[in-house]
Amino acid sequence: MRVFLDFEKPIADLEGKIEELRHLSSEGDINIAEEVSKLQGKVERQLRQSYQKLTPWQKVQVARHPDRPHFKQVLAHLVEDFTPLAGDRSFGEDEAIIGGIGRFRGYSAVIIGNEKGGTTEERIKHNFGMAKPEGYRKARRLMEMADRFKLPVLTFVDTAGAYPGVGAEERGQAEAIAKSIEACLSLQVPIIASIVGEGGSGGAVALAAADRVLMFEHAIYSVISPEGCASILWRSGEHAQDAAEALKLTAQDLKKLGVIDEIVPEPLGAAHRDSDTALSSLGDAVEASLRGLIGTEGGKLKADRRRKFLEIGKKGLA
Repeated sequence: MRVFLDFEKPIADLEGKIEELRHLSSEGDINIAEEVSKLQGKVERQLRQSYQKLTPWQKVQVARHPDRPHFKQVLAHLVEDFTPLAGDRSFGEDEAIIGGIGRFRGYSAVIIGNEKGGTTEERIKHNFGMAKPEGYRKARRLMEMADRFKLPVLTFVDTAGAYPGVGAEERGQAEAIAKSIEACLSLQVPIIASIVGEGGSGGAVALAAADRVLMFEHAIYSVISPEGCASILWRSGEHAQDAAEALKLTAQDLKKLGVIDEIVPEPLGAAHRDSDTALSSLGDAVEASLRGLIGTEGGKLKADRRRKFLEIGKKGLA
């Protein structure tokens, strides 16, 4: 059953009418093809109008949509012969981050991503994509392995942020994130990051300090969630919409500021309506970036990447 967001109510009503007509048609000899075609045209127009003028808060809702493609779908659609590698060799395994070796369009690569899970059971298993220190230490271990074997690194970010629990803090959450960022910036192989849903705080940067940062058209990427920002600045979650406006968390704002390098277009009605088309577009963008980086000398990759992140924020402020 399709999940509709608040601003999609007119679309939900139209699609409900289409389903009613199809149900009537199946029960008799009524020919409703023409009427369904007219309503389908209205749905497409409504989708186009709605998604062309989304507010930042509405983009937050879209980025969190439960039907957006998750990392396991990315693996199924874009990666062959994936072999997962578990554990941080220090504490244990963290299901919130999946990583391993696979083949992406002919390239052997280390592939790492946040997995939120689809069903309730999966979400609990993967901790809603919020990694603990062992998750970031596993990511760091895999990145260092990629560097040794001269394999490019592809990361796919979709997390509300690092897990804020007491146990995670006791095991060195901040240090683990910092070391993961350091590993990203130290690689002498290409690293390409894709923000596919939520890019939350340091939990996202830990996998996204890359040569090229790609971002889905309706994804978000921010230092803090709108609700977290509102609770700090206004002492109330009721100002989450105002916080979303102020945070400049949309792909369009971040491209202007130089935080990301490329916006990956989503199909009509966003990625949750047509995951296959969205993931094909993402794969094309990742492949183009990878082709442009393969063969670049390792020292130059590392120096350019570090320079890039030192320059972030200057673009668009002059």
